[in-house]
Amino acid sequence: MEENKTTRQVVKYTFYKLDALAFLRLPEEKQRAAKLDLIDTVRTFNRRMLLRSYTLVGMRSDVDFLLWTVAEDVEPVQELETAIRNTALGPFLDVPRSFLSGTKRSIYDISLPEDSEKVDAEARIRIEPSGSKYLFVYPFIKTRAWYALSREERQEMMTEHIRVGRQYPNVRLNTTYSYGIDDQEFVVAFEGDDPHEFVDLVADLRLTQASMYTLRDTPMHICLAMPLGEVMDSIGGAHVSDLVDEDVTEVGGWLPVAQEDELAPESSKLVYYGTQQVALFRANGGLYALNNRCPHARGPLCEGTLSENGHGPAVRCPWHEAHFKLETGEVIDGPSPRSVETFRVKVEDGTVFIARGEVE
Repeated sequence: MEENKTTRQVVKYTFYKLDALAFLRLPEEKQRAAKLDLIDTVRTFNRRMLLRSYTLVGMRSDVDFLLWTVAEDVEPVQELETAIRNTALGPFLDVPRSFLSGTKRSIYDISLPEDSEKVDAEARIRIEPSGSKYLFVYPFIKTRAWYALSREERQEMMTEHIRVGRQYPNVRLNTTYSYGIDDQEFVVAFEGDDPHEFVDLVADLRLTQASMYTLRDTPMHICLAMPLGEVMDSIGGAHVSDLVDEDVTEVGGWLPVAQEDELAPESSKLVYYGTQQVALFRANGGLYALNNRCPHARGPLCEGTLSENGHGPAVRCPWHEAHFKLETGEVIDGPSPRSVETFRVKVEDGTVFIARGEVE
């Protein structure tokens, strides 16, 4: 599969610091309005990117909260930051730290000799956050001596590194690449539910040979996942989480994802339902929404080929030719082991909404 703009993603970790001294002097009404303004503004970008929020209050003194964003292009990331600066809360926020990176297939074989099946390297070019409680983030730079080693020497050390990581199956790794676009070479983001388990993992990784070639891996951040309303409560001032329908995707609600006129006949569009990638199709006069990842090898269905062959409108995965009905997600043919999840779709005043499960 060729790596190109349609398959790889732009990943951004933006850490914010509140000017608490100035903000907390505002009347509570203005504090509340400023927080709600930021929440409403960030939500308008849900249809353009995957976005997760975390608090660091009480865990670091130099940053207060994190927005982890994943988009198909750089432009939405830049536009989100401009929009945040123009909110009522914007003048009280600073960005002491941010890491820009992108997904890329690993140059190393990430399978182990004892694996019964080869690990799919294609999954590395798409970020799909889990529901883990914590995110552990840090920038990473290798020494120049590392790059002077032969490919075989580096692979041997990485195999040892991977074997240690496999001993901690509850800790999930997201590695992204920053060569030429930011100061670090990589951004490393681990997801997990137990900070002690992560401490043990990092301690074991320090004993591997590859760690001898680490130039820098600080600052390190432990980030606690929270809906954005609760994140705003964590930074101090007037509470707003009780005023916010935090995330309709958590309770199966309808979420606006596109304008109807953005979809030409017989076309598709990638949208997001919370952290879930969804392929939105206009085919045979109807609108359909499927989980974007093929169950076989996680190929992007939004890049697939539409067809109509007696089964109703269908899509064929661009990677390994699995074929699915758009209406039901049922497998028509190909290597997929199961059907793909479908979403409900409705249109109101030109806006396309999708929902998971039964919705009134």
